[in-house]
Amino acid sequence: MKTLIKGGTVVNATGTATADVLIDGETIAAVLAPGSTLLGFDIERNVDQVVDATGKYVIPGGIDAHTHMQMPFGGTEASDTFETGTRAAAHGGTTSIIDFVVQYAGENILDQYNLWQGKAAGQCAVDYGFHQILSDVQDSSLTAMDELINEGVTSFKLFMAYKGVFLSDDGQIVKAMQRASDNGSLIMMHAENGSVIDLLVKQHLERGETTPYYHGVSRPWQAEEEATHRAIMLANLTGAPLYIVHVSAKQAVEQIAAARDNGQNVFAETCPQYLYLSLEDQLGASSPEWGDFEGAKWVCSTPLRSKHEGHQHHMWQGLRTNDLQVISTDHCPFCMKGQKDMGLADFSKIPNGIGSVEHRMDLIYQGVVMGEISLPRWVELTSTTPARMFGIYGKKGVIQPGADGDVVIYDPNGHTSIGVGKTHHMNMDYSAWEGYEIDGHVDTVFSRGRMIVDDDSYLGRKGDGAYFKRGLSQYLI
Repeated sequence: MKTLIKGGTVVNATGTATADVLIDGETIAAVLAPGSTLLGFDIERNVDQVVDATGKYVIPGGIDAHTHMQMPFGGTEASDTFETGTRAAAHGGTTSIIDFVVQYAGENILDQYNLWQGKAAGQCAVDYGFHQILSDVQDSSLTAMDELINEGVTSFKLFMAYKGVFLSDDGQIVKAMQRASDNGSLIMMHAENGSVIDLLVKQHLERGETTPYYHGVSRPWQAEEEATHRAIMLANLTGAPLYIVHVSAKQAVEQIAAARDNGQNVFAETCPQYLYLSLEDQLGASSPEWGDFEGAKWVCSTPLRSKHEGHQHHMWQGLRTNDLQVISTDHCPFCMKGQKDMGLADFSKIPNGIGSVEHRMDLIYQGVVMGEISLPRWVELTSTTPARMFGIYGKKGVIQPGADGDVVIYDPNGHTSIGVGKTHHMNMDYSAWEGYEIDGHVDTVFSRGRMIVDDDSYLGRKGDGAYFKRGLSQYLI
């Protein structure tokens, strides 16, 4: 099928231009100046559909490089399946996700990879790839890293927290980093000092401080800064490239910036929750239905930070200065009833996670409206750099000939109201973004040339999305 998107403003990370975009089959065939006769004098009569994007932005589909669909955690499982989660992503203008294959201690890594492939195959509304979580780093883990690179899994996530579940000690981390240095893969790090957090959690519970507010207090910024610094030093020792996930503390950003100033291959992402939400307003919230357990809706790790300490402002600043390069969601949704309420009497038993995959593009566009970032930077943070960081740029993350036909038409004069019963397609019984108003709207979404969303209607079907093999990072210094 041939589609001509005409009259829109094409926005790439490098700038904007009024241009027409021709999609032929699954790929972008041409980006043409308005009125161009390069492909003939009557191109509109030789295509199957014409979409008028006058007054609207034409952007590459969003890439959410950090999601957890159907992830087992804390005695339950993330409430979005690959089917429901990717359909919600499509509604929000995200046309690719990179999810995490989970390996718990003692599990065979390649078996887990095959299990996740089975979960996702034939289910996804948009294209998908995988990172691999490593928990116990054994010799077999190092061999599996090499084998997974051949399968298009070129990034490996380690944890400095969650003892007995995911935590790797520094020696295990160094072994994985040494292998990454050899094979060119990227190490991703959950950077929090787990031992300190475990102690603080125990002390709060002993004092009867059991509400969600203490989830945030028990994971202080010092635990994030220290672990971030330690991960940077271990990466420096081994020569491995390092990507810090879900950065929330301004002090951690300062550690990342210092390493980058020294020329080290250190990168980082933040998430919408760390730009807009706070310890006081969300984790400390109360409601008639849930009382002071209302804050459980926003329990995630790293936690929401105090607004009085200026972390949110510093995240926006880090995005402007490129000390932070990517905005992902860490989408890991749980319902309040039957999941989050497992921690009613003990905040440490609340499943950690926020659902945002549907709203990332809108929430970050609002940052453009607010003057926090530029229009090209919006595209760079949400699409282009994720593509470069994780080895899919050229096919994804850009409007140019030869790229996949992953295209979003975004109306800056439209409006989006977020909330249950309004804009909410994720499999959750609440919205972490209830009441947020966005000065823009996702009008039309193409995934590899197929129109899958138009005017809030889902036109796709289960299985439209395909697995993509990733190359090595294209973002290294």
